[in-house]
Amino acid sequence: MSRWQQVSYAVDGGVATLTLDRPDRRNAYTAVMARELAEVAAVADADDAVRVLVVTGAGRDFCVGADLEGASTFDRSAQAADAGTIGGVARDWGGIGALPFAALRKPVIAAVRGAAVGIGATMTLPMDIRIASDTARFGFVFARRGIVPEAASSWFLPRVVGISQAMEWVATGRVFGAEEALRGRLVSRVVPDGELLDTAYGIAHEIADHTSGVSVATSRQLLWSMLSAPSPWDAHRAESRALVELGSGPDAAEGVASFLEKRPADFRAPLDGVGLGWPAPPDDLV
Repeated sequence: MSRWQQVSYAVDGGVATLTLDRPDRRNAYTAVMARELAEVAAVADADDAVRVLVVTGAGRDFCVGADLEGASTFDRSAQAADAGTIGGVARDWGGIGALPFAALRKPVIAAVRGAAVGIGATMTLPMDIRIASDTARFGFVFARRGIVPEAASSWFLPRVVGISQAMEWVATGRVFGAEEALRGRLVSRVVPDGELLDTAYGIAHEIADHTSGVSVATSRQLLWSMLSAPSPWDAHRAESRALVELGSGPDAAEGVASFLEKRPADFRAPLDGVGLGWPAPPDDLV
């Protein structure tokens, strides 16, 4: 029996699959789901058998957004004890479920079909690659519900698609299709619905079968953390440190040897100790 109520998780051949698993509710997001997403992300990060995480939804939708429970759905005034606090106020449940994907040391691929609206869209932003089915529909609908974007999306969305495109989607709150998402660079490709998971797993296995886990983990953190770096010197400093640490390791030796010997590489270095500390939790997180 699964240890989780609203998500499911499986690992096969170095690739883990996390499935939002409330198809009867179109995978609507709840506090329970938020906690379970965080738990699964931690499990995937700690397991050296997992090289890539694929995130998808059960049924015809990825996630239709928050499970609306009436006019008080977004009233956080009584939720601090349950959700914890940041800056002295209750944490937003979107951030609780989505930010653990940013902290992962393994690449994350979102495979999106059907509706990905509200938190269904914003939770994918800390993921590295987004593949859309031709049935996918996205919407940053917060202004149409009288609230603001969550899940740290005011940081992620402009960095993923640019400020102008981000503001158009957030200010209008409209729902748009997969082709517009592709033009706006929210997703990297659109495929027929029947090819969605095969495409996502194809990319996942290209990573898992041919690359060094420590190289990918460190590169992931370098790329994300440098999005806010003041200058290229910050990147030069971080990359120099990483090259010193990885260059003397077993995977670097194996990468060169396999190239010279014209054979597939056998990368085995564990992820113990890998990490640039990004994103570091702030002091006001309680």
